[in-house]
Order: sequence, then C-alpha cells, then structure tokens
Amino acid sequence: MGGFFAAIGGVGIVIAIIILLVVAAIIGLIIMLVLRAWYKVARADEALVVVGRRRKKGAAATSAMTVIRGGGAIVNPITQRAETLSLRARQIMVQPTAQSIQGVTVDVTGVALVKVGSDSESIARAAERFVSQDKAIEVFTTEQLEGALRGVVATLSVEQLMRDRQELSDQIATLIKSDLGEQGLVLDSFQIQGITDENGYVHALGAEEVSKVKRQAEIARIDAERQIKAREIATSEETLVEQTAYDKNEAAAAADVGEARAEAEQAEALARARAEQGVLMQQAENRQAQLDADVKRVADASQYEEQKQADARAYSRVKDAEAAADVQRREADINEYHRQKKADADAYAQIKAAEADAEKAEREAQAIRVQAEAEADAARTKAQAEADAVRLAGEARAAAIEAEAEALKKNQEAVLAQRSLDVLVPMMTEFAKGYSNVGNVTVLSGSGDSGASTHMAGEAAMGMRAMFDTVRETTGIDLSAMLQGQAVGQGIANGSREARPESRPASRPSPSPED
Repeated sequence: MGGFFAAIGGVGIVIAIIILLVVAAIIGLIIMLVLRAWYKVARADEALVVVGRRRKKGAAATSAMTVIRGGGAIVNPITQRAETLSLRARQIMVQPTAQSIQGVTVDVTGVALVKVGSDSESIARAAERFVSQDKAIEVFTTEQLEGALRGVVATLSVEQLMRDRQELSDQIATLIKSDLGEQGLVLDSFQIQGITDENGYVHALGAEEVSKVKRQAEIARIDAERQIKAREIATSEETLVEQTAYDKNEAAAAADVGEARAEAEQAEALARARAEQGVLMQQAENRQAQLDADVKRVADASQYEEQKQADARAYSRVKDAEAAADVQRREADINEYHRQKKADADAYAQIKAAEADAEKAEREAQAIRVQAEAEADAARTKAQAEADAVRLAGEARAAAIEAEAEALKKNQEAVLAQRSLDVLVPMMTEFAKGYSNVGNVTVLSGSGDSGASTHMAGEAAMGMRAMFDTVRETTGIDLSAMLQGQAVGQGIANGSREARPESRPASRPSPSPED
C-alpha cells in the first residue's frame, strides 16, 4: 500500500512540472507578442518620436518627448505614443508674381529642396509642428519662399534679376534660413528657373542685342557673298579671255582646213577635166580609125579618104577646141570655187571669231571641234575612196583597151562584128523613133491575117531586113546570121575568148551521179 502511494506521488510531481512548463511557455509567448507589438523601429529616412517618456536631464528641449534615429524603442501604448517623421528632402516648386523696383510685374519660377534637420533638436521642433500633418511642411515652405522671393524682387530691377540669378537665390536662402530653422527645417538648395512677364519686357531686353548679333551675321554673310561674287566674276573674265583665244585659234584652224580642202577639190577637178580631155581625144582617135575603116570599103578610096580626113581633122579641131574650152571653163570654175571657198572660210572665221567673243560654254566649243575632226576624217575617207575608185576604173579601162587592141590584131572581123552587135540596139531604137512621129494610122481594108497588126509587123520586119542588108553590103557583116548563132557568131565567140585575159583557172567538171 505504501508503494502504491509512492508511485502516485511520483506521477503527480511529473504532471505538476509539465503544467508549470506549459504555463511558462504561454507566459513567455504572451510576453514576446506584447514586446513585438510595443517595440517600434524607425527606417533609415525616418525619425521615431515617442511622447510620454521622460528623458534624461539636458538630453532634449522637453522632458516628455524622445527622438530616436536609426533604432527602436519599446512604447507602452497605455502611457506613451510613438510617431514617425520623414527625413526625406522635399522638392517644392514656387511661381510667385512679383513687382520689380521699376514696377514691372514678373513671374519668377524657382525650385527648392527642403528637409527636416538631422539633429534631435530640429527633429523635435519639426515634430511639434508637422508630425501629424506631413504635407504642412510643403505649404509652410512654399509660403516662406514666395514671401521672401517677392521681397527680394521688389528691391532689384529686371535687368539685375536676369543678370544675377545666383545672387537672387543666395539672398532668398539667407532670408528664410532662420525662419525655417525655427520650424526644424533646413533649405538644401534654391534655384531660379525662369523669369518671364506678360508684357514682353524681358523679351525686349534681349531684342537689341539679338538684333545687333543678327546685323553682324548679315553683314558677314553679305561680305562673304560679295567676295564669292567678285571671285566668280574674275574667274569668268579669265575663262572668257581663254575661251576667246581658243575660239580664234579654232577659227584660224578651220580656215586653214577650208583652204586645204578647196585646194584638194581644185586639184581633183583639174585632174577630172584632164581625164575627160583625154577621153575626148581618145574618142576622136577612135572616130578617125572608124572613118579609115569605112574609107577602105568605098570604091573611090582616094577622094573619099581626103574628104574623110578633112572631116576628121575638122572634127578633131572642133573636139580639141571644145575640150580646151571645157578645160578653161573648168579651171575658171575651179578658181571661182577656190575664191568662193576662201571667202566662205574667211567669213566662217569672222563668224567664229564673233561667236567666240560671246560664247562662254566649253561644251559648244568641244562639239564644234569634234564635228570638224569628224568632217575632216569623212572628207579624207571619201577622197581616198574616190581616188581608189578612179584608179581602179582607169586600170580596168586600160586593161580592157589593151585586151581589145590585142583582139583586134588577132581577129579584126570578129571584134567588128561584136561592135556591130553593140550598136544594134541603139540602131533599132532610132529605127523605132520613126514610128513615134506617126500620129494616126488608118487601115482602109483588111482583117485576120491582113489586119493592122499584121501590116505593122510586116513593115517592121521589112525595115529591119533592109537595115541588115545595108549593113551586110557596107560592112560585109551578116547580122542575121550572127543572131542565129552561125559562122560569124562562132567567130565572135572565139575572138572574145582570145581577147579576154586568161585570169581564171579552168573550171573543174562536176562529178557525175555515178561518181
């Protein structure tokens, strides 16, 4: 029984201890919660003001207010009260309207940075006035700044305000420093941003200076333009002098080219006249040879020969006179052409010189020079081509005459027959001209084979037959047989092959289909 009670006594002790521990924990938790609720901590830019706590003697201006910065304190909500006061700088804009010493109304715009002082006394002063109404700091500071600004502006002129803004800012800061200090505030900085007025007085102050600067700039610009213009005129005059000299040289060169071209054309025309004279002389000689051949076939050869020789001499003299007259006329034309060309060249030179005095653009002079060079090249090319053509024609003509003379020696009859065939077409043309003079042809009777067409065809055939008979009787050449490709035609073909120079190789026979 005693052991039972001993066991019960041990359990009771344990239970009592547990209860005590639980109660202690609860009490501790309550104490922690109370301390957490009562403990106040100020941020870095704030100050904690505790009212109701007595401070040590001499620690503050009052004994019932405690200022704590950068720390915390236990505040008994029953007997004490804690407030926070911001220490941040406040930017305050002021724009009062004030009158200067001259009576000019101006609008002054300024910016101020204001904050609560860092020392405990300033914080306590600010707390007494602004702790429960933080916005009142801005209102109070604005009123102080505007009042001080109006007072300072009233003692200065507008010119001084515009010129000494920093001095104005310093005066205002000095005036309100004491007033703000009494309220626990500090003015960090104050700057004047602008000074304006509605009447344009401030703008007029700088108008004269601006006008002066503008006038100086305009004068400088005009002087620069004048110098540039003078330089351009001098350059234009130099260019004009050089262009005039160049155009004069160009005109002189053009005159020389024209004179050389005229001389070349004169020489070419003279050579052409001489060539034509030679052709006329050769034609006269050919005519004489033809007359000699005709005389041989006439019975009274002696008398007929004398008459023909006289006619030939007369004809030769006439042709010589005509050729000489033609040469003289051509020489006169050439001389006149030369004079005209020289006059044209002189006129051209004068015109170019006159144009050069007024011409200033280098492009036109360049175009004239290029054109003159192109014309000179074209003229040289054309003259060379014509000279080559004349030379080749002369060589071909000489070769043909030589071949014809050789053929005449070998087969005179065939060559004469060939010449007869050459004149056959002109003879028939002359024969047909007789019918062209007939206006109307009237056939009295006839039809069918005896009609008008048959009659005209018969007339033409009879005329051609009579002509062929006349040629055969006078020259011994049977044109009818030649046209039919008989003996005389074969002789003409042989004579032509002998007269033609053997310049071509024999043609190769074409292969047969069997090959």
